[in-house]
Amino acid sequence: MADDTGSVTGRRFIIVDDDRVAAGHAAAVLKRAGHTVQIFQSSPEGLEAIRKEKPDGVVTDIMMPELDGLELTQRLREDPAFNDTRIFVFSGKAFDYDRRRALEVGADAFIQKPIKGDVFLETVDRILNDSIVARFWGVRGTLPKPGPDSLRYGGQTNCITLSFPRGQFFIFDAGSGIREVGDNLMKSGKTRTEGKIFISHPHWDHINALPFFAPLYVPGNDYEILGPSHGSMGIGDLVSAQMDGAYFPITVREFGARVTFRDLREGTYDVSGVKVKTMLLSHPGYCLGYRVEYGDRSFCYITDNELFLPDSEYHSPEYMEQLADFVRGTDMLVTDTTYTDDEYKSKVGWGHSCLSQVVELACLAEVKELCLYHHDPSQDDADIDEKLRVAKEMLAERNAGIRCSAPAEGLSVSF
Repeated sequence: MADDTGSVTGRRFIIVDDDRVAAGHAAAVLKRAGHTVQIFQSSPEGLEAIRKEKPDGVVTDIMMPELDGLELTQRLREDPAFNDTRIFVFSGKAFDYDRRRALEVGADAFIQKPIKGDVFLETVDRILNDSIVARFWGVRGTLPKPGPDSLRYGGQTNCITLSFPRGQFFIFDAGSGIREVGDNLMKSGKTRTEGKIFISHPHWDHINALPFFAPLYVPGNDYEILGPSHGSMGIGDLVSAQMDGAYFPITVREFGARVTFRDLREGTYDVSGVKVKTMLLSHPGYCLGYRVEYGDRSFCYITDNELFLPDSEYHSPEYMEQLADFVRGTDMLVTDTTYTDDEYKSKVGWGHSCLSQVVELACLAEVKELCLYHHDPSQDDADIDEKLRVAKEMLAERNAGIRCSAPAEGLSVSF
């Protein structure tokens, strides 16, 4: 079970480690969190106890005599009886090879010794909950909006992160919000970070803060930038071009991290063991929407995108149906809701949607939650409040049963 903070309590753990101090520290952290713990310093004895007790979680060290932690993990994963047992491998070894190998043989997490109690417990909770955490770092479109009338929703542009139980880290778009993502990672105390940065399209408000993402300049970090090509220019060319010496004083050659690029088209991709689907959107140039599927949950990121009104000569029922199929039943639809219907009258063909058509899409696709996103820079907090009020009213009139929100910068949601 979980308490009202979301922390999991009351689970049974077995720790297998010949280091008394490390095992004792890990046990103390788990016990303070409400778990029960047994410690075994002999790995064969620990394995025997695990097979007998079938605990909820196993914590094991890599380097042990007789049977090391990776062998123990592999033996457990070969037995279907332990499919639901969460395995945490920890080690004083700081090599990336050992981390990769632990995950390959079936560990759910690799934890560096000496453990930090709060970080260790956060990892345990994340794995036991098996939840994805979405965090909003920028919800504006086009331009940042600093000032007193954007304090509640924030003034940063396009950027959302997804954190997965096994440590995969996805970033969607590199608007001004990505700078805070980078600063947060730099303050985390991790010796190395890695992730995937998905670019919807290369318009300025979606890529212009990428050079300010500090982890890209740190040797040992590893980031892949994925997104659509434009004609003969791949995503790597597009990123490099905006950092050309004429526009920016630092080029991609100054990146200290390992930075790679991958061009995407419409299709289905395996990205670090997570299924990612893409779809071309209704926007000038080559713009992709993303659907991320993890277990029985999904997340859809659909910006920038214009849904024309039904009486428009540009309206396409076929496109609306295609998009509805793409986002159908998703747990969280984050989508371009730049304008009110009145504002949209003078903005037709600009590549962004109005409120009524976003609600129509959500209802047609029977999504679970609709998140209004990519707000126009002319809109203040009160304007976004009003958009949210109207959207909820529209959904209520249709008895849709769809949750509706306008996420504020800094909000984290687990699902």
